[in-house]
Amino acid sequence: MRGIPLSEDFANGGVSYWYRQIGLPRRRPALPGPREYDVAIVGGGYTGLWTAYYLKQADPGLRIAILEKEFAGFGASGRNGGWLSAEFAGSRKRHAKARGRQAMIDLQRAMFRSVDEVIEVTRAEGIDADVHKGGLIHVATNPAQRRRLRAGVADLRAWGYGEDDVRLLGRDEQRERVQVAGALEASYSPHCARIQPAKLAVGLAAVVERLGVDLFEDTTVTEIRPREQGRASAVTTRGVVSAEYVIRATEGFTAGLAGQHRQWLPMNSSMIITEPLPADVWKHIGWQGNELLEDEAHAYVYAQRTADDRIAIGGRGVPYRFGSRTDRRGATQAQTVALLWRMLVKLFPAAADVRVQHAWCGVLAVPRDWCSTVHLDHASGLGWAGGYVGSGVTTTNLAGRTLRDLVLRRETELTGLPWVGRQVRQWEPEPLRWAGVQLIYALFRAADRHENERGATTSAYARLANLISGR
Repeated sequence: MRGIPLSEDFANGGVSYWYRQIGLPRRRPALPGPREYDVAIVGGGYTGLWTAYYLKQADPGLRIAILEKEFAGFGASGRNGGWLSAEFAGSRKRHAKARGRQAMIDLQRAMFRSVDEVIEVTRAEGIDADVHKGGLIHVATNPAQRRRLRAGVADLRAWGYGEDDVRLLGRDEQRERVQVAGALEASYSPHCARIQPAKLAVGLAAVVERLGVDLFEDTTVTEIRPREQGRASAVTTRGVVSAEYVIRATEGFTAGLAGQHRQWLPMNSSMIITEPLPADVWKHIGWQGNELLEDEAHAYVYAQRTADDRIAIGGRGVPYRFGSRTDRRGATQAQTVALLWRMLVKLFPAAADVRVQHAWCGVLAVPRDWCSTVHLDHASGLGWAGGYVGSGVTTTNLAGRTLRDLVLRRETELTGLPWVGRQVRQWEPEPLRWAGVQLIYALFRAADRHENERGATTSAYARLANLISGR
């Protein structure tokens, strides 16, 4: 990482900068032994917390437990880029095949509302998560990206997005919002807010605890079992928890459960964050609206201006570890730190001398068809939600409300959405899985290089990568 300006207290790993800022939470007690509940939730991230929150709101008498291996918010919920976005993972056409085109449009509208729902809950529950609804900017920095950007906006129009939901920005407005070097075109959607992820996770965990949910940390679940003698169960290293329903909310850590090794692929994503930028640098960059920012590259980057005037920027880095292994320390590779810093300077040359203070990584879950799912089987007593492919901050809220309705056997607009009950085939066994992911991202990187150098249209490398990936 020679040549990269690093803070004197630069750190790599340690969960994330978000926790470095607020301090790691005090660990809650572990499961004291075998227990019985109405609902047991495996995983203390956003999905598990939102599910417990809405179930307790709907029926305060429910006995609910959350079983977490580390601490609530340890995984992607405390490491993500802070995008409370209405973007939804997966192919719209694929979702529409399940229940029709209008159902997919309804799903997107539900995501729009979910952004505001999260904001409303943070206000109502007194969770200070640095929330600012400034919208989302997608920016194109070469002709191929510009063509994809325009085609993407046109496609969204066909799926019910109005001018108020997404629009192309004129050059003057784009520059007024944020000065991105080499920007040829940009689009804007208001359906996105910045958050501080760890603050939301810690705050939400405290709220569900106050509501009477038992939140057990340092409790490893090794297996989830369907009903036997009327009850499902979560097998832990500290005893068996039986319940009417057991909800799997483990996202990128799902492969660690017995029988789930190939269910969802744990995709790695990495981030860096700068020291606070001085006022004279912000004069060159702008970004006064605190919009979230993403480029149109295939191996893309995503960024936010934080509440304390830093830039946090992330991307895929080394996307997958052989055998679906996941990292615990949160450290990211030196070459990934260097790559993200180069992207930061490319987009914002005025920030070239600003020092990097922290780098970290985490995993997100990718289903074989890249489409998120939520499901509950009353016969077995097992349910799950996940496979958010990096769009989980908002989708987890929608999942939690949907699981509430499914557990309570309510037929609602949410339970009729097309991601409910999706069945997806498993990923290929190793070494095919590892080789496939390496090939896909090598092709994406080659496509970006080709497009940056001379491509006016989407590279054939990217089309091949999408074909192999099944996106």
